[in-house]
Amino acid sequence: MSKPSIDELLAISPCEYSEGLSREQFISPAVRAMWPQIPRIAGPAFTVKCGKGDHLSLHAAIYRAQPGDIIVVEADPTVASSGGNVCAVAQNRGITGFIIDGAVRDVAEVRALKFPVYARHTIPKPAAKEQIFPFNQPIYCGGVTV
Repeated sequence: MSKPSIDELLAISPCEYSEGLSREQFISPAVRAMWPQIPRIAGPAFTVKCGKGDHLSLHAAIYRAQPGDIIVVEADPTVASSGGNVCAVAQNRGITGFIIDGAVRDVAEVRALKFPVYARHTIPKPAAKEQIFPFNQPIYCGGVTV
């Protein structure tokens, strides 16, 4: 059996595929859409870990991820990991969206871009750019190991 395409995955109702999965396979509902009527997204996960007070790993990941990837981030929730400029660069590079277990900012800009971002909350304080962690390693996002 061949691997389903992204279009085939998006055509399936989340209710349908969720029937066969355990609760432990779902990211916490606290990680939520950052703007109304955000589109559903599907694609390979490109995992990123950000250090305390830092988001350099996310910036670097945008240039290492492939078009169509979804960048999934374990982040410090006390600072914004992403904002309008970061999302614009990611969108221009073909990234499908962000899932961030942490905070974001510039939600109005992100909404205007129509770039899908799911996160825990917003905060205006940006993170620093000091540390990079290895990419595509297991991370903990929304209560799930990705």
